[in-house]
Amino acid sequence: MTRLLVECTHVFQHPQINSGIQRVVRNVINQLPPSVDGVECVPVVFLNGKLYRVLRLAPLDTPLSNRIVEFGGRLERLAHHFLQWYQARDRRLTGRIARRALYAAYRLSAMAAFSVPLRLVERINRHQLPSRCEPLQHRPGDQLVLLDSSWNPDFFPHAEQLKREGVGVTAVIYDLIPLTHPHFYDARLVQVFNTWFDWITRIADGYVAISATVRDQMRGELERRLGHAAARKTWFDYFHLGCELDLSAADAAVEPGLERLFSTPEPVYLMVSTIEPRKNHSYLLDAFERAWAAGSKARLCIAGHIGWKCEALLARVRSHPEFNQRLFMFNDLNDTSLEYAYSHASSLVFPSYVEGFGLPLVEAMQRGLPAMGSDIPVFREIGREFMAYFDLNDPQTLADLIGDFERSGRFPAARDVADWKWLTWREASAQMAAHTLRNLTSGPAPQHVHSLQYT
Repeated sequence: MTRLLVECTHVFQHPQINSGIQRVVRNVINQLPPSVDGVECVPVVFLNGKLYRVLRLAPLDTPLSNRIVEFGGRLERLAHHFLQWYQARDRRLTGRIARRALYAAYRLSAMAAFSVPLRLVERINRHQLPSRCEPLQHRPGDQLVLLDSSWNPDFFPHAEQLKREGVGVTAVIYDLIPLTHPHFYDARLVQVFNTWFDWITRIADGYVAISATVRDQMRGELERRLGHAAARKTWFDYFHLGCELDLSAADAAVEPGLERLFSTPEPVYLMVSTIEPRKNHSYLLDAFERAWAAGSKARLCIAGHIGWKCEALLARVRSHPEFNQRLFMFNDLNDTSLEYAYSHASSLVFPSYVEGFGLPLVEAMQRGLPAMGSDIPVFREIGREFMAYFDLNDPQTLADLIGDFERSGRFPAARDVADWKWLTWREASAQMAAHTLRNLTSGPAPQHVHSLQYT
């Protein structure tokens, strides 16, 4: 074993994105230890087919570069919203000519309004590359850890070339949801994920997941596809994610509407996630409508970027009689505002159908905010007896938890969240490296790992 080369290309090229995998990659890379057990840990990126050592993950912190990054981020979000607008109208059209005309108008408008400016932003950012990275020569015995999103087939040949030249490959697995629950995604994304999964099972020497639940799912999927004997030739392990909000700044402003929401004494239940079908926001509305009908004074705050397949949900929220009364939605909160919400809410509510981890759980609970979540395996793994659980088949079970908490003042979990402790991102990053190394140096880890340093 020479070095761990921890890959972070997408986040390096798109530092303004702050959700999902991007948040994990940024924190793990920024907190990556210089070495673990004598093995050097090196953050790396692929640029134009060549390998580079990362010196600085984010662009230079100057007023001009900050404005460029901020402008690029806003432009990408607008481009995403424009794509959603186009997709929604395309689905309503039935005539071939009308759909072609709409597509042509969309492409021309998107190119003028978004593609050209975004390419200009990218070109400006490239001038900073010499200060952010330097060429790196790989060595036989290095281990490439695919931490970032490596779904793009353009990425595949670079990793394959390193593999042929004696570099091992470890894949970080966030979840298998596009395989197990494809109906939550667009067909194109499912196809991309399946292509990537077929590729990663051919090239990877081992897998480190972000939860024991996902580790076991990964092992089971490989056994199903390749057979038990083939799956036993590789190794499977996991690490847990950290809990700090690294982009929270003391001098950043809190969203004024959010401050007004928490200025009154009624309890606020907070839901933090991208708005997309898997997160199950409709269940929340069903449960809170029942709670309100029973006399609850609770309010629901939905915080998260607008995702996909959510037009009907957004319409339901915005036309709801309680919208901006007891039902609130914020789609672009910064980390400072999110920190404020975690610190002032009465409970987190998290009704996801399926998750690979559930990052808002640890972000909330580590700040002393108790959580109510769907009764799914990974939430049991993360929250254990410190969380309250509800039945996804019956919104009344969540309404009952809300009512009981409101009447008694006692959170309906077996143990107090004040006694719950979790990993920092520094500890999580070190755990990822250590759990990878122990498999590379001594073979697959035991089936049941009890090495967690938190309670």
